[in-house]
Amino acid sequence: MNHQDELTYYLAAFVDEWARLGLKHVVVSPGSRSTPLAMLFAAHPQIQIWMHVDERSAAFFALGMAKAEKRPVGLLCTSGTAAANYYPAIAEAWHSRIPLLVLTADRPHELREVGAPQTMRQQGLYGSFVKWYQEVALPEASPTMKRYARTVAARSFSSATVTPQAPVHLNFPLREPLIPRLDAPELWREGRSEGNPYVTVTAGSKHMELVQMEPLLKRLREIERGLIICGPQEDRELAQTLVHLAEYLRYPLLADPLSQVRRGGMTSEWIIDSYDAFLRHGLKDKRLSPQLVLRFGAMPVSKPLLQFLQVHPQVETWMVDDGNGWRDPTLLVQEVIWTDPVSFCGQLVSQLTTQPAIRANEEWEMEWGRRNRDARMVVSDFGGSNHHFEGKIMHEVIEALPPDATLFVGNSMPIRDLDTFLHSGGSPIQVMANRGVNGIDGLVSTALGVSALREEAVVLVVGDLSFYHDLNGLIAAKLYPLSLTIVVVNNDGGGIFSFLPQAKQEAHFETLFGTPLGLDYEAVVRMYEGTFQRVVEGEALTPRVQTAIQTGGLNVIEVRTERTFNANIHRQMWEAVEQACQYEGRG
Repeated sequence: MNHQDELTYYLAAFVDEWARLGLKHVVVSPGSRSTPLAMLFAAHPQIQIWMHVDERSAAFFALGMAKAEKRPVGLLCTSGTAAANYYPAIAEAWHSRIPLLVLTADRPHELREVGAPQTMRQQGLYGSFVKWYQEVALPEASPTMKRYARTVAARSFSSATVTPQAPVHLNFPLREPLIPRLDAPELWREGRSEGNPYVTVTAGSKHMELVQMEPLLKRLREIERGLIICGPQEDRELAQTLVHLAEYLRYPLLADPLSQVRRGGMTSEWIIDSYDAFLRHGLKDKRLSPQLVLRFGAMPVSKPLLQFLQVHPQVETWMVDDGNGWRDPTLLVQEVIWTDPVSFCGQLVSQLTTQPAIRANEEWEMEWGRRNRDARMVVSDFGGSNHHFEGKIMHEVIEALPPDATLFVGNSMPIRDLDTFLHSGGSPIQVMANRGVNGIDGLVSTALGVSALREEAVVLVVGDLSFYHDLNGLIAAKLYPLSLTIVVVNNDGGGIFSFLPQAKQEAHFETLFGTPLGLDYEAVVRMYEGTFQRVVEGEALTPRVQTAIQTGGLNVIEVRTERTFNANIHRQMWEAVEQACQYEGRG
């Protein structure tokens, strides 16, 4: 068998096995060394390829697709710095537990370390940010190597899929010539019969035995003041289960905006959604101090909540995680419970219902409820006010969303305004962000990746610097075409720094932190065949967003704000919350 046939059948075994395992989408960036894999992916009847010429944007686009799909998405590039451009998205995927199948083509061993062009050290390129790495063998079409190809394909796919989900990396050294024979007889023939995978991987769920739960149940019966905290996570079943657990235990449920609890279709008096506002002035208030905290999901967005936990280090804290994770920047967790969270909550309720009622401190429960209602009322008043500030923008975007829409928010100020202005109740929506490493890069591409696999509306709220960082990503909306409404909050720089101590360093603040760009984005949006409009002070944003969603396609709505004014209105709002949450005779 000649080299071309060996290359073809060997790599076809990989591609076909991934398809049999359920790989449906592969994001490809053009290049020479990756030619055989790219052509075989394009030829496979069960796989759709998405071309994206900018590797950094391509990787975030794949990340967004994997977020929407909740299963591995392929990512393919040529050798050299192309692979290095994947790094930011892979780091985000690792920390966010998103499955990616990262495939990098490479020069063969004889061309490494000898000055060959477009060649660098790609072995283990992504370090600890991938769950599994393998440099695959050079193409060979013997029966053994075809079985090897399908086995490695199965291992890579299952490694990315099994909890905790994560990226995996396969590096493919390939020799020229690189053109596969797409007309080769029985190209996809070497797998099991009837299209079954060559290797099937079954992973059982993690469930606790009753004997392991008994000490936890005993402790819960001794607690009068408990809190449940749910951070960022995307499982709506867990969100619903946590609401039921909170109602049974009579524990206030502090729900992060990315927890899917606030707008997951559930309503409950136990959902606390304004804690970020009222904890700013109540960190040391003993009336709010719990005895026990049950934590689920990643660490919440709210800094006041983090500080609240840190000033009460004596509080017993349990962390429930299904991925052998250790997501505890407070360093206060005393009990780590590695199990399936949904099953754990169900077991708790099941066991507790067979025993006497949980002890409760009604006055303490009412204190949390009162403060939440009062803070929420103040925040809602500011959101509906005439103040032209960024909180009002978020309030109006939320008002514009149809049921089952996806709201994707950028980091820095947008995610914090979401935390403040997204209240529980109302029609269900999916809320997403890149909170693995909280970067401002790749947000446009990630949101477009989500949009590619969602029939419902997708709206991105992002700052002007984040938008600038990923202008290249807009090409995906033009090529496919995709529908995405982007609300750009343009404060001409880094608005979040106006809330930080750096803002007092006036001599160097604008140069080092404010970083005004002075850009007009209209021409760029039109270059990508999108629609651009600017909302000025006094104009309503909600109908503009609703119209953009109904129209479809790429729509960019810019709202300009002023950083100092925005910071001042936020501070006025927090002061109003503080005044509202003080009760006569209660200090």
